[in-house]
Amino acid sequence: MFGAGGGTNSYQEVEETDTVVLWGSNARETHPIFFHHVLKAVHRGAKAYVVDPRRTATAEWADGWLGLDVGADIALANAVGHVILEHGWENRRFIAGATENFAAYRQLVLRYPPEEVGPRIGVEPGLIRRLARDYACADRAMICWTLGVTEHHNAVDNVFALINLALLTGQVGRWGAGLNPLRGQNNVQGGGDMGALPHKLPGFQDVEDATIRARFEQAWGRPIPPRNGWHLTQMFEAMGRGELTSLYVIGENPAQSEADATHSNHLITGLAHLVVQDIFLTRTAELAHVVLPASASWCESEGTVTNSERRVQRCRKALDPPGAARDDVAILCEMSRRLGFDFGVLSAQQAWDELRTLSPMHRGMSYARLEQRGGIQWPCPDEQHPGTPFLHGRLWQEPLAGPRAGFHPTEHVEPVDVLDADFPLRLTTGRRLESFNTGVQTSGYTTPLRRGETVDLSPADMAALGLRDGELVRVRSRRGVVQAPVRRDAGLKPGLVFMTFHFPDQAATNTLTIDATDPKSGTAEFKASAVRIEKITAAG
Repeated sequence: MFGAGGGTNSYQEVEETDTVVLWGSNARETHPIFFHHVLKAVHRGAKAYVVDPRRTATAEWADGWLGLDVGADIALANAVGHVILEHGWENRRFIAGATENFAAYRQLVLRYPPEEVGPRIGVEPGLIRRLARDYACADRAMICWTLGVTEHHNAVDNVFALINLALLTGQVGRWGAGLNPLRGQNNVQGGGDMGALPHKLPGFQDVEDATIRARFEQAWGRPIPPRNGWHLTQMFEAMGRGELTSLYVIGENPAQSEADATHSNHLITGLAHLVVQDIFLTRTAELAHVVLPASASWCESEGTVTNSERRVQRCRKALDPPGAARDDVAILCEMSRRLGFDFGVLSAQQAWDELRTLSPMHRGMSYARLEQRGGIQWPCPDEQHPGTPFLHGRLWQEPLAGPRAGFHPTEHVEPVDVLDADFPLRLTTGRRLESFNTGVQTSGYTTPLRRGETVDLSPADMAALGLRDGELVRVRSRRGVVQAPVRRDAGLKPGLVFMTFHFPDQAATNTLTIDATDPKSGTAEFKASAVRIEKITAAG
C-alpha cells in the first residue's frame, strides 16, 4: 500500500495521437505477426510504451520503457490513474454515463502518487507521467497484455487494474481503442469459445444457469452437471487429495509446463489412469497408460480457428494424418461410442452447425459465410449480421444499454516467493522468438537463432558473482535446482534473472517456479520466483 501525497508536474500542451501500450508483452518475439501491425502504427506516428521488467527487443521500438519490478503492475497502473485524475484527464462523461464504483477507485489511486510509487517499483516518476498523458489524451489508445500480467498470484487483479485505466479515460468501446489480451497459443480464444472452461458452456454461457443448461441437455440428450468444474490448478489439488484418479489430456504437456514441476510430476505419475491425445509423444504422453495419436489441425483436419480479435476462420484439410493417427473429432466420437453414447459419424461442419443452434454469438456464422467473408468476428447473431469489429460499444449509448462497467479498486501486493539473504534474486520466465512453450513443436528443427537454455543475468550481477559468459551455474529456488550456462543481458536490471521453459530436457526451469496461484483464475505465479545463483567450482 502506498501513502498520501502528489506531484506538481503539469503539461501546458497535449498533442493528441494514437497510443499503444504493451504491458507485460515482448510482442516482437512472442507475437511477431501482431507486432508488425504495431510497427505500422508507430511508423504512422502512434506512440508506443512498453511495460516490462526486461528491456526487451520490443522496448527498443518504444517511446518509453517502464522497467518496473516484477509484480508491481498494480502499483504502476494505480500511479498512472493518479496522474490522470490529478490533471483532470479522466473522461467524466463516460464515467458518469457508463461506469460504477468510481468514487472508491478515485479514493484508492490518490494514495499512489508517482513520486512515491516510482522509486519503490524501479520506474522513473517522469515516465509514469508521460505514459499517463499519452494514454489518457490520445485520440485512440489500446492496452495489450500477455502472460507478463496474468502469470501472477493476483492475475485477475492485475487485469482489473488495466481495465480501470480504460474506464477512467473512455479508451474502450470505440474503433481502435480498447483492451486486448494477446493469446499465448494459437486458437486459445477458440478453445474458450467452445466451452473448454470449467464454468462455461459453448458461447461463454454459464454452466450453473439452469435455463441455459436445459437447452444443451435437450440438444445433447444427456444431463449436464449443475456445478462448475475444476480448473487446472484445482485438478492438481484434487489429485493430491486422491479425488481425481483419471485424466484425459488433449494437446497439453503438463508434465513439463506446470509450475513446481517436481510436485506436478509426482501427482501425474500417481494417477490410476492417464490418457494422452496428441500429435507428439510428449513427456506427458511417455507417462500415459494410453496414447491416442491425433491429427495436425492446421493441415490434417477440417474445422475453424479463432484468433485474438475474435475472428473465426475456416481450416481446411490438405493431407491425411500419417500412420495410425486420426482426426480429433473421429477419436472423440469413437471414445464416446465406447463409453455408451454413440454420436455416429460426425463431421466438423455438423459439429459447428450444432454449435450455431446453441451459441447465440455464433449463430450467423455458417461455413459458407466464413468462406465468403474470409472470417467473421463474433458476436454474429444471424446470417444478415456482418460480425462485430470491436466490443463494448454499448457503453457509449445514451441511455446506456445493459449493465454499467464497474471499477475494481485493487491494491498492490508483493509476489508470494519472498526475496531474502538465501534467495536474493528474482527469476522471471518467458519465451523467445524461435521456440515455443516446452519445445515439443519447435525442438525438432534447427535454426541459427537457437542457443539452448541460458541463465540470463545483468552485467552488474555477472560482475558481482565473478561469472563469465557461457560459464555453467546452478540456479536454486526453494523447490529445486537446475544447471545451465550463464549469459550476460544488458536489458536486465540488477537482481533480475531470466530463463525460458523451452528446453526442459536441458534445464527444467519449472522445477524452480512456484505453484502459488491466483484464487480467481487458478493461474500459477510463473513470473516471480526467488532464486540464488551458485558458481560451479572444479570440485563441483
